[in-house]
Amino acid sequence: MAASTTPRTRFSFAREAREVYRAMSAFGRSVELDATVHELVEIRASQINGCAYCLDLHTHTAREKGESERRLHVLAAWRESPLFSERERAALALTEAITLLPQAGVPDEVYDAAAQHFTTAELAQLISAIAVINSWNRLMVASGAVYEAPEDRDQR
Repeated sequence: MAASTTPRTRFSFAREAREVYRAMSAFGRSVELDATVHELVEIRASQINGCAYCLDLHTHTAREKGESERRLHVLAAWRESPLFSERERAALALTEAITLLPQAGVPDEVYDAAAQHFTTAELAQLISAIAVINSWNRLMVASGAVYEAPEDRDQR
């Protein structure tokens, strides 16, 4: 018999690991980064990690903050799209390098490109944002979390 491909919630991370969940939430809220760059980073890492929960949540949030559907649709192919600024491109490249961390670490050319567009303090925040979303992706994928947007909850 074939395994089911329908996602299922295994457990509620917020309920079963309450203090860890609170600490992760506090860590995420502590990041001080341009909202547009922050959402792009969260969405791109979530695409790479296959986290439907975070993709649904962050694309919803990005749209609420004014992000265009067009940019969201081409984010996975940002290198081939003229819709992203050099600063956003540097953040996305760093996001991919950290999310897909090779044994050799983050390549100098990727870090140096980001350093041309972000101050050292901003880089610390950007790297923190990437670390937070990668941790959330892993927690949500492992627990089988399914995001419900407020409008979805209202329809029940």
